[in-house]
Amino acid sequence: MLKEILSISGKPGLFKLILQGKNMFIAESLLDHKRGPVYMRDKVISLGDISIYTSEEEVPLATVLSSIKEKENGNAIEFDKSITPDALKTYFETILPQFDRERVYPSDIKKIMTWYNLLVQEGLTDFSIEKAEDNAKEEAKAE
Repeated sequence: MLKEILSISGKPGLFKLILQGKNMFIAESLLDHKRGPVYMRDKVISLGDISIYTSEEEVPLATVLSSIKEKENGNAIEFDKSITPDALKTYFETILPQFDRERVYPSDIKKIMTWYNLLVQEGLTDFSIEKAEDNAKEEAKAE
């Protein structure tokens, strides 16, 4: 599911990939559900391609979102928009204790929390299916 959810630099919120063409694709905003073109010149990244730095390795965003879902019992995260950086780090330590405090900034944590709330609001909370698909692809490659 996260492979079809996009973050587009310079545009607020997240977008769902609707249609892909040669030089552009159509995406629907999860904020207002308006569809529009996204061009190759736009900086776009799939949530499925994002990882979080830890002291040992990079952890996929899907794993982090699953941990948040488990901690919050599938509900949205209650936080004030003016939350302090220390409070953000303290919360994130409960989700991913080994996160790299040097390379994961408070703004990154706040963005992840905001994305999680938006995904919950839209009912897009099944983060585990993609792992099973990825494992099946890796097993097929190994054979």
